[in-house]
Amino acid sequence: MTTRDADEFTEPLPATRRALLRRVALGQAEGRAPSLVGAVVRDGRLVWTGSRGRVDGSDGSAPDADTQYRIGSLTKTFVAVLVMRLRDEGLLDLGDPLAKHLDVPQAEGATVAQLLSHTSGLAAEARGPWWERTPGALRPETADIFGERPLVHPAGRRHHYSNPGFALLGALVERLRGAPWGEVLAHEVLEPLGMGRTSLEPRAPHAAGWAVHPWADVLLPEPAEDTGRMGPAGQLWSTAGDLARFAAFLLDGDARVLGAESLAEMRVPAVAPEERDWDGGYGLGTQLVRHGGRFLHGHTGSMPGFLASLWVSAEDRLAGIALANTTSGPAIGAIAADLIGIVAEHEPRIPEPWRPLTEADPALLALTGPWYWGPRAYHLRLRADRALELSPATQGGRASRFKAEPDGTWTGLDGYYAGETLRVVEGEGDAPAHLDLGTFVFTREPYAPDGVVPGGVDAEGWRAL
Repeated sequence: MTTRDADEFTEPLPATRRALLRRVALGQAEGRAPSLVGAVVRDGRLVWTGSRGRVDGSDGSAPDADTQYRIGSLTKTFVAVLVMRLRDEGLLDLGDPLAKHLDVPQAEGATVAQLLSHTSGLAAEARGPWWERTPGALRPETADIFGERPLVHPAGRRHHYSNPGFALLGALVERLRGAPWGEVLAHEVLEPLGMGRTSLEPRAPHAAGWAVHPWADVLLPEPAEDTGRMGPAGQLWSTAGDLARFAAFLLDGDARVLGAESLAEMRVPAVAPEERDWDGGYGLGTQLVRHGGRFLHGHTGSMPGFLASLWVSAEDRLAGIALANTTSGPAIGAIAADLIGIVAEHEPRIPEPWRPLTEADPALLALTGPWYWGPRAYHLRLRADRALELSPATQGGRASRFKAEPDGTWTGLDGYYAGETLRVVEGEGDAPAHLDLGTFVFTREPYAPDGVVPGGVDAEGWRAL
């Protein structure tokens, strides 16, 4: 048996493909969906799609990766990307009160970050009637989306999902860009990513939206309204093929749209989960969930007649997508997550080959090896791009990766030391005397008598008793 390059395993193996199709078939049959499409992205490439059912609920054509479905609240992640672009360009700060940019008294005191993370305290839904099934013309202005109680919690206190909050973020994009949010989205995100089948209104071929009777196998057509000012909360239509491109972007970023660091910031939990939902959370326009032992980020979505889900596992470099044309029924989030799990379990990821560094600064090499925080041993390793990695020599302890900064220091990327500064303190002859990590001192010997240890070291040093 010969060893093959990882690229040869791009397409799932036959047994994996059958397991994926079975999961889609189960989801469609048990969920009683007129149609359901599933897709898998591996290493940034669409490697599998499968479907069951008919797009119009009867004798129509079977859906494929180019069939549009309404994706509901997946729209929110697209809007969040637009907001993060504004932040990265310096046009706003996530800590800005919305009032700095928009005159919306109903959201007074709420910050941009709180709107992105659903912690603004705003009500969950827009002023009636049911906004998802009625024309957006009923709410022509931003102020018209609020009911009698726009605020139901103090801002910043707890997670409370708010569709009007994302309507405000769409209005924020329009104010700072000077153009409708949908036009901005098309120009800044959809076109660069090649998502030509994602739009505010349906474009053929697209699925019809249906409600399925709970006690009989009969259907009722659902309306597909233009939701107007509420559009940023759930207006978009898309395809499995286009969402595969978006999943690849969420995994690695794209310099034309948003960098990987800003995307990673979006998937950091912004608030503690509710007491009944410790397996889920929310970042900045991004849902977070643990499923099958994996940490997934992405979003689910629903609109009358449609369900959608997109999850990404950064560790597995996999994404799962599921789209259905029914108001309720299939466990759409679980289906997309299971598609990831099936591929990961049937075909575990092949590691990238180890390669030596192309260059190594002798001064940085001199830093590597064992260091001690008091008596606890750590290893410091040199990685690519002058990055460092600190890890405990035994089980337990705090580990973190550090990126190099232009001033000769390093900034923690994860774990306890995320955001903290690591600096080298020089000793005699320019040799490193110790490491200062957010005031923690790491020395070459455990509590060496001549080491610079806060509080000093007993003059007699280590002893036997």
